[in-house]
Parts: sequence; C-alpha cells; structure tokens
Amino acid sequence: MLHLSDITYRIGERLLFDHASLAIPTGARVGLVGRNGTGKTTLFKIIQGELSSESGSISLPRNTRIGAVAQEAPSGPEKLIDVVLAADTERLSLMKEAETADGLRRAEIETRLADIGAHAAPARAAAILHGLGFDHEAQQRPCSDFSGGWRMRVALAAILFSEPDLLLLDEPTNYLDIEGTLWLYNYLEKYPHTILIISHDRELLDTSVDHIAHLQQGKLTLFRGGYSSFARQYAEKLELAAKMQAKQEAERKHLQSFVDRFRAKATKARQAQSRVKRLEKLEPISVFIEDDALKFDLPGPDRTLAPPLIAIEQAAVGYNEKIILDHLNLTVLPDDRIALLGSNGNGKSTFCKLVGGRLPPLKGTMQASSKMKVAYFAQHQLDELRPNATVFDHVAERIPGAPVAQIRSRAARFGFSGPRADTPVSSLSGGEKARLLMGLAAFDSPDLLILDEPTNHLDIDSRTALMEAINDYTGAVILVSHDRFLIETCADRLWLVADGAVKPFNGDMDDYKDFVLSGGSEDTKRKQPEEATASRTDERRAAAELRVALAPLRKRLEAIEAKIKKLSEVIEKVDNALGDGTAFLKDATKASELARMRAEAAGALEKAEEEWLTLSSEIEEASQ
Repeated sequence: MLHLSDITYRIGERLLFDHASLAIPTGARVGLVGRNGTGKTTLFKIIQGELSSESGSISLPRNTRIGAVAQEAPSGPEKLIDVVLAADTERLSLMKEAETADGLRRAEIETRLADIGAHAAPARAAAILHGLGFDHEAQQRPCSDFSGGWRMRVALAAILFSEPDLLLLDEPTNYLDIEGTLWLYNYLEKYPHTILIISHDRELLDTSVDHIAHLQQGKLTLFRGGYSSFARQYAEKLELAAKMQAKQEAERKHLQSFVDRFRAKATKARQAQSRVKRLEKLEPISVFIEDDALKFDLPGPDRTLAPPLIAIEQAAVGYNEKIILDHLNLTVLPDDRIALLGSNGNGKSTFCKLVGGRLPPLKGTMQASSKMKVAYFAQHQLDELRPNATVFDHVAERIPGAPVAQIRSRAARFGFSGPRADTPVSSLSGGEKARLLMGLAAFDSPDLLILDEPTNHLDIDSRTALMEAINDYTGAVILVSHDRFLIETCADRLWLVADGAVKPFNGDMDDYKDFVLSGGSEDTKRKQPEEATASRTDERRAAAELRVALAPLRKRLEAIEAKIKKLSEVIEKVDNALGDGTAFLKDATKASELARMRAEAAGALEKAEEEWLTLSSEIEEASQ
C-alpha cells in the first residue's frame, strides 16, 4: 500500500499540499485528477523522492520498485527494441552474469531468469512497441531516427515493459494517436501492479482505473470507481455539504437571535450562555465550488453555404511531388462532423492541410465554395504566438483600428477579461495559449473548423467546455484527436486515414477499438453486420439534420438569454436607485419615471422568461 500521511508542500508563498493524506491499496489503478496547477505532477516528484515535503511521510512496502516515464527521451544509436529490453535491469544484469557464471551460480541464474520470464521478454517488448505504433522494421532502427514525440513513446514502452510495482504515469496519452491510446486503455486495464495516473482523458479514467484520487485545495480524497462514478459522487457530496451548511447557518441564526434577545435578562442568562457555548462549538462547513471552466468562443457562419462545402475527386496530395494520399473521392457538407482516424504519420495532418487550402492537390480536383472561410487549429501553432506580446496585442492585430473597448470585449470572449487581456503570452499556461489560439483561428465566423489535436494541455473541465462549443458550432468540423470521449460526443462520421488513402469507416468507436486491437484487420470490418452499419450511418445523418434544424432555435434562445440579462441589469439599477427610499423626496418626477421603467422591465422580463422556458422545452423535446 502507498500511504501518504500529513503531507505539506509549498512553492514560494503558494500552499500546494495542506496536511494531505492518501492511502492507495496494493494493486489499485488510481486516476489522479484536479484542475491544472493544483500540484499533481509535484505529488509524483514527492513520491519519487525528487522533492521533500515540509511535513508528513510516505510509506511503501519494502523493496517496492517505483517506475515513471523518463523526462529525457532516449536519443542514442541503440535500436528501439534494445532500449526497451534494457529497462528490465535485473534481466540484463543476470544475462550478463550468466555469460561467465558456472556451476551452482549458473543454475541459480537460469532459475531466476525463468521465474521472471526473461526468455519471452523480446516478444513482450516487441508487442508493447507494436501497440504504441512501431512495426517490426521500426523496432530495429536507432532512436536517433525518430522525432521527440516518437521517442517519448519509446520511453513509455520501456517503463511499461519493466512492470514496476508502482507505476506513475503523467499524461501518458499526450504523445499518442488514437490507435496508441486505445491500445494503452486495454493494457492498463490488465496491468498486474499498482498504478497512479495523471490524466485528463475521461475515457481512460473510466475504462482503465478503479479509483479516483481528487486533489483540491491542498487535500487528497479517494473515491471508488472510474471518473463518471467520481463525478456523480462528488456532485452528491457538494449537494450534501450545501444542505448541511444551510442547516447549520439556520441554527446559527436561531442561536444568535436567542442570545441577542435574552443575554441581558437574568431569568434567561443561563440559557443564553449555553447557546453561546453551542455557537462556539459549531465548526463552519465549507462548500468549495470550483470556478466554471471558461467557455470556448467558436462563432459559426453567418449563413449556411450551399452544399457541398468541398468536393474532392481523384485527388492526390503530398509534398514536393511526393504523394502521401492518393485516389481521394470525398465530400464535405456544410453541417458535417468528421473525425479522422489513423496512426500518426499516415497523413491526417496532410489531409487537413488539403481541405484547409494550405496544400494544393498534386493531381485530381478539389472544389470548394469561393465564399468558404476556414479556421485551422494545430498544436504546433502555439509556437507561432509571440511570447512578449499580450492577449490584447494578438486580438488587436485581427481588428486593426478598432476601439480599445471592442478589442477588450473580444478578448473577454476568449476568456481574458479585464487585466487578463494584458497578460504576455509567455505567462499563459498551455491551456490558456490553446484557448487564445483557437479563438484567433475562429475569429471570422468560419464555415469549416479544422481541429488537429485540440485537447493537449486542457484539463477535463476545459475539454468538456470545448466539446460543448464544438456541438454548438453551426459550421462543418474536421477533428483529429486521441481523446475518444471528444470523438464520440462530437463526430457524426469517421474517416480512416491509412495505406495512402482516406475512406469512410463503417462503424463506431467500439468497432474501431476492436479493429485496432485485432491488428487493423479488414476481416474485422467485414464481420460488422450491414444492418448495424446502416443503422449507425442513419443515426449520424439524423443527428446532423437535427443539429441544423435546431440551430435557429438555439440562436433565438441565445438572443432571449441576452435580453433577460439586459432586463435584469435594468431592474437591478432601478432598484439600487430607489432602494434607500429617498428618491421620491429628492425628485418625485424622476422617481416615478424610474418606477414606471421598472414595471415595464419586470413585465418584459416575465414574458422573456416564459418564452425561454417554452423554447428550451421545444429544444429538449426535439433533442430527445
């Protein structure tokens, strides 16, 4: 069992852990969750002994092997398979000793090698590398041949192969494509020892863990079950705490009222004093409500263009006459929600550049509406933001000559209101940079939104906010993501990018998981019942048609919400002006006019609220 007891740790004046305690059972698979910046990675460093806490202790069973992915990815001339095999230091040491040992020692070594499955190790290492995207040929190449992201996969493969007693994984899917992610879900679900995982991937936290450790306000709380179970339990906990707080506050007021009334009366002094003692013993019940994640600003097109948005016929695309994708025959409609599947390196980003107008077809044709506006977001574009420029500066460049108030208003829509708009990019977190870049990409209400791995650096709440923004967006979407939850909730169509082609995948993400884990066999796809395939296609088409049908209603709902907000502000201002009771004495005419304005605003507000309720019901019924 991993036991953290009374841990306190600060960074400067900031208290990350405040006498935090946590007990993790042996063999448990635990997801560590909490908002970005709460100290999850710091906790890993404390467990590994890289940082020392101010107080408290950490205890583990004797001889526990702790393993974590190395921060420095392997980059030498060693073959990938050799790097992974070298991670099992005991096996490596024993095999080296066996070369010179003889007699009884040689027998002992062979027995131990058999116990740890040393002779099957190369096959196991190869299977792990294959699951993470390296075929046999790639496994024989040196690490130096690969980019940093691929080398991080090798580092992950090495630590998985070594099978430590306590496995620490910090955002393990960040460098994986959806295929590697699906394989990792399956692998971790069967891992034989204790795991502690930092992740914002809801699907991983629902399928691969059996406990959730929640880090909030410097405290750690363990919940049984996956993320969905945790979310339900946490909401119930907050609701119960709020009820208890309200009950306690009512009791406090009642006691204080008695004390105030009877403290001075001799006949009631004893009872008053007893109530004072009761008040002193009432421990305040705190209800901590995290700030809602800031919304993403993805304004849809002003009007829907005539279909098709894009038509591709017998096209090929690539770089410097080298064809990456060929024989492309695809159509993108104005309301499409398309997720691109396929391993990294197969051409998903290349296809995005083609439909986004950043790469011309090398042959064939791609016809797109002349009025189509495209927004393109990719993680590498974060480096294009100027570190010394502020959020205000970046927004101002998009609307030259605009008043300062308009620029600040637009920055506020991105989640940077008030002084936050004057923050230099260098001081923003990864998630804040992504939010800014996405807002800038979608600045002109595009008809097509291309999102290439948009969830990196986003916590779970921010990913949920992005999901809601994509679903509310009224244009077409092409999505590349390793986040299965995002794909399942936002995509109506799946296209597989593989073997130099892009073709529709007839199935859902469960089918695709089976497809990946079976080695990408075409037989898997052939076994899918045609009726089920047709049914899923009909469902996706129906969902797309419903979204288009509901778009006008949603716009009306937004307009009504804005009207309600404005009327409420008017009523609040009038109430403030009339609140002290002296307005009629100072200027009776003006006060009467204010009273009339309030009555009109209240009547309009009542009608707006009734309209909002009616419209909300229509949308809910239509959605169901």
